[in-house]
Amino acid sequence: MDMAVLNFIQNHLRNTVGDHLFPVITALGNAGLVWLVLAAVLLILPRTRKLGLIVTTALILEAIPCNLILKPLVERARPFTVNPAVDLLIAKPADFSFPSGHTSASFAVASALFFRKERLWIPAGILAVLIAFSRLYLYVHYPSDVLAGALIGILAGWLAVKGANAIKARGHAAV
Repeated sequence: MDMAVLNFIQNHLRNTVGDHLFPVITALGNAGLVWLVLAAVLLILPRTRKLGLIVTTALILEAIPCNLILKPLVERARPFTVNPAVDLLIAKPADFSFPSGHTSASFAVASALFFRKERLWIPAGILAVLIAFSRLYLYVHYPSDVLAGALIGILAGWLAVKGANAIKARGHAAV
């Protein structure tokens, strides 16, 4: 099923605009770059510092299971190694496929913003979906990698907000 979805995208959705757009979109998620910049900006501004801590916590909570545990444990080969006939539009990622770290980081931040009821969740959510789809379009992840990454990210965002709320409820620093 995973390969069928990827091949459908390659055979029916690939186009000149996407071939130029999706490498740029995916680059925003390289090493969580766009999300780390957002976290840094939120941390710098006194008014959003607590939100910055939540976003940073969500990124840490997703990175540990995604990149430090599951990728090396599962060791899933990327789709382009299974079907080398596909012309890649980006450099071949060197790490394993499962789960998608780009997707996990993206959904961690978007869901943390969502669960905090921050309006910023809408553009973050749109970007998260675009980054997730870019991984499929670019043939570097399977749909199940992206789905697992999204679920890990959503859970990490939720846990970061729940943890902040628990700290606030205990009377510690108002989060």
